[in-house]
Amino acid sequence: MALVFGCKEVAVNKNIKNDVETELEVGDSLIIDVGKKEEEEPIPKLKSLEGLADTLFVRLADYSDDFVYDLRYATENNFLKAKVYDCAECYTRVKTARALLLANKEFMDKGFKIKFFDCYRPNDVQYKMWAIVPNPQYVANPVKGSIHNKGGAVDITLVTLEGKELDMGTDFDFFGKRAYHDNLDLPKNILDNRLLLKETMEKHGFWSIRTEWWHYNLGTASNDKVANFKWDCD
Repeated sequence: MALVFGCKEVAVNKNIKNDVETELEVGDSLIIDVGKKEEEEPIPKLKSLEGLADTLFVRLADYSDDFVYDLRYATENNFLKAKVYDCAECYTRVKTARALLLANKEFMDKGFKIKFFDCYRPNDVQYKMWAIVPNPQYVANPVKGSIHNKGGAVDITLVTLEGKELDMGTDFDFFGKRAYHDNLDLPKNILDNRLLLKETMEKHGFWSIRTEWWHYNLGTASNDKVANFKWDCD
């Protein structure tokens, strides 16, 4: 919007953003450019899982701001010592996402959040991992695939609402007895932390494996097909 003044009156244009005063003169008239205050960009709304097919792949960050991520296979900070993802994203099937949202709500009521180390893993990535460590004790054979390749498995831990990791006794992908669920020769606080994670995840349809405190499979995902869906990297 502009205001016009005649007779060469002195007019002042005050730049709202930079708070700088300038004079604008056009012939015998001055124009004050009032300008328009910049509008704030709207905050993107989170999506809803309502009505989506159970087997559709979705990006968890689009459906909740309450998860934490440290996706190790998009870095070299993992037992492979190699980056096997092009970029760090956490995808799962819709039914897995629903269960994770419910589990995380319960954790948050108790003062904690889920932190992800790995989520859905394309079968091509499974082949990359197998080429580096062709040992079924550590990496599932990609011909058969794993539940990670089906979008029904996650590797997780818990953090406080301020982001501090709970002590689980070992780092992610520590392959040894200290990571076993049935190893009770550990301090009470570690056993309590693992029990909180395990009992809550099981309550929401997940099951654990004996040798990895961080690994959880959605029970209804076992019969899903191995997938090779890949997300775009910006």
